[in-house]
Amino acid sequence: MPLTELTATSRVTVFPLESLTIAYTTQSSDERTLGDIGLVTVIDEQSDGDELWHLARDLGGRNTGGDQARWILTQASRARMVKAYTDLPDATWTAYIRRRFALDALFANHDVLMTGRIELPCL
Repeated sequence: MPLTELTATSRVTVFPLESLTIAYTTQSSDERTLGDIGLVTVIDEQSDGDELWHLARDLGGRNTGGDQARWILTQASRARMVKAYTDLPDATWTAYIRRRFALDALFANHDVLMTGRIELPCL
């Protein structure tokens, strides 16, 4: 699948997950700006985001795509809730999306998960 490039300015939460540094932000599918798309990305030029899916399978014990997506979103939303990591309120970023997964039901206020890698010039 070719990479889809997205550039925006939004709140980004940066947190460690195993040996990875992860960035989590949201996007909206329409003008209501509900943040219904969860964007969970790896901060690493060599990454394509598949490491997240491998962690969900290997560390989280999840075998189906939906379960893996929910595990990834759980890690991201947990990091944002506890505010134990870096919170960038107005970060400009460019993400290279490798995978888009539509959830079968709303989860953590998201119905779509997108994963890939991200560039955050402010870091």
